[in-house]
Amino acid sequence: MSVMAEVVAVTDVDFTYGSGNTLQGVNLQVTEGEFLGVIGPNGGGKTTLLKLMAGLLAPVRGQVRVFGQPPARSGKLIGYVPQFADVDRTFPITVQDVVLMGRLGLTGFLGGYREEDKKAARRVMEQMGIWELRQRRLGNLSEGQRQRVLIARALAGEPRLLLLDEPTASVDAEAEAAITQVLGSLRKSITIIMVSHDFRLLKSHVDRIVYVNRRLRPVPGDLDMSIGSVLQLGH
Repeated sequence: MSVMAEVVAVTDVDFTYGSGNTLQGVNLQVTEGEFLGVIGPNGGGKTTLLKLMAGLLAPVRGQVRVFGQPPARSGKLIGYVPQFADVDRTFPITVQDVVLMGRLGLTGFLGGYREEDKKAARRVMEQMGIWELRQRRLGNLSEGQRQRVLIARALAGEPRLLLLDEPTASVDAEAEAAITQVLGSLRKSITIIMVSHDFRLLKSHVDRIVYVNRRLRPVPGDLDMSIGSVLQLGH
């Protein structure tokens, strides 16, 4: 029986913003091809944990490794979609331009985008159902359309690890359906870690769930635990 490679290793991690520990003593391993769901209360540290994996924050104690390296050195292998994107609605940038930005780590920008980059961008725009919006300004889109654009941007870089922070929050039914369809198609082809308050969505897609409330804690028993395999971690 083959052993799956470890993609993410979080070891004895503490993190604080200065007013008490946001995360304390966190240990977590995620293997190649796994789809991990992350749940927990507001302020419990879910987004912070994702940012540590993305290399946007550094732990005050402990260690985070992604593909065996500090996250900052694995950046080209990581696609990250934040929960709240700071979008300047007046900035004249098209959907296609935003998605192509996902290729910047893979191409020499001074020479312009290659045909390969444009094909990759088109492929993910079609995958997310936004190809027909490619010439629209980002600021003129609905919340759901913008979220699909940001996911397409993350996928355009062909990541091996996709980090999603509440990807279906505040989106319409059409956008949620498009996002969940893509997540289903990506299952097992890349490693996915998704933060969500939507337990119904998680249990339909993920391999296991962790509950974050400063520490990794047992998943509350009052949640519907009909998913096949739920990881319960606690201290």
